[in-house]
Amino acid sequence: MKRIWIILLSCIALASCDKIESKGMYLARVPIFETMESIRAKANPVSGPTAIVQAGKIYLYQDYLLINEPGKGIHIFNNVDPSKPLAVAFLSIPGNVDLAVLDGKLYADSFTDLLTFDLENPASPKLLTRNKDVFKVLLEMDYINNTTDRIITGYRDSLVSYSQKDKYSPYDRKDNVYYETNSGSGQGGSMARFTIANKHLYAVDQTTLHLFNVQNASQPAYVKDIKIGPGIETIFPFKNSLFIGSNTGMVIYDITTASAPVELSRYSHIRACDPVVVNEKYAFVTLRAGVVCGGQQNLLEVIDIQDLTKPMLKNTFTLENPHGLALSDQTLYVCEGKFGLKSFDASDVSQIGNKLLETKKELTSIDVIAGSKSLIVVAEKGVHQYDYSNKAKLKELSIIPIIGSK
Repeated sequence: MKRIWIILLSCIALASCDKIESKGMYLARVPIFETMESIRAKANPVSGPTAIVQAGKIYLYQDYLLINEPGKGIHIFNNVDPSKPLAVAFLSIPGNVDLAVLDGKLYADSFTDLLTFDLENPASPKLLTRNKDVFKVLLEMDYINNTTDRIITGYRDSLVSYSQKDKYSPYDRKDNVYYETNSGSGQGGSMARFTIANKHLYAVDQTTLHLFNVQNASQPAYVKDIKIGPGIETIFPFKNSLFIGSNTGMVIYDITTASAPVELSRYSHIRACDPVVVNEKYAFVTLRAGVVCGGQQNLLEVIDIQDLTKPMLKNTFTLENPHGLALSDQTLYVCEGKFGLKSFDASDVSQIGNKLLETKKELTSIDVIAGSKSLIVVAEKGVHQYDYSNKAKLKELSIIPIIGSK
């Protein structure tokens, strides 16, 4: 009998502990808020080269390779010799995710602002203009302190009262809101949200296309916003068209009149992450399943775009975990995450999936640019450059290390 009472008392004690934990305190992901005024006041843009902790977007401009450090800024490398890239500067830009370059002027986002830098001396870029609050979608309501128009600059794990759960739950999310080019502009990867075409800068966020006139490259002029719909992820220019990827499809705009994009069509697919590259006849779209993207399939879709008003699915091929991609002549390069970098013969779009040329299994690859001098791949442990004159056999030229992967 005594043993039974001990067991019962132990059960009651354990139940009480659970109740205290659930009704008392719990571990929450608490946001750190700042105003844009305080962020702007701390601006101190240029420093010497620093190690890359995490690589985001990549961009080629003339003989320079620019590598975004998400939320931190831009690493600038002299890439005149891809076998020996030379770090020349780090441009500190709080909240930076995307970038583009035109005629020696670098455009970069800083939370809600668009910054323009002069790259005449890439080792010491000069801030020319700041277009304030053009990306207001990033402003958040601070439910904790009941104030508006704040920026979340980070998170910390803290014990908070269970009674305050409703205040913290809006921030308890796991995901982070993260070509053929015109003369004078640079080349971005397939994961880009900024692009330049016809002397205009086009930038997308999750729902909107933001348009700026950059005919005066030093002073971008805001033109307008165009609502597209939810889940917008990437933007890719080709001639007088924009191909905008979302997690539910692709939207095509005519930009013959650069300041007045005209929607031509929408192509829908299963819900998935969706980078896009194109050529004269086809759009190549990778669909990736995952927690952030949704969806359950990993695919390459080939879409006939010879009639831009009526894009039609041509072929579908199964992949493993596709991320970014690049097209060089008749070769398609696909970043397959932990499954490596793959190259395919794309000369016959009905047979791409059956014409694997090579797999770099050692790379956990994320994005890729087919540059004029090298194939540039962002991977988990570094930014790799390859000689790809032999499309079926890449030859490694250099690695810019990413220390955060160690």
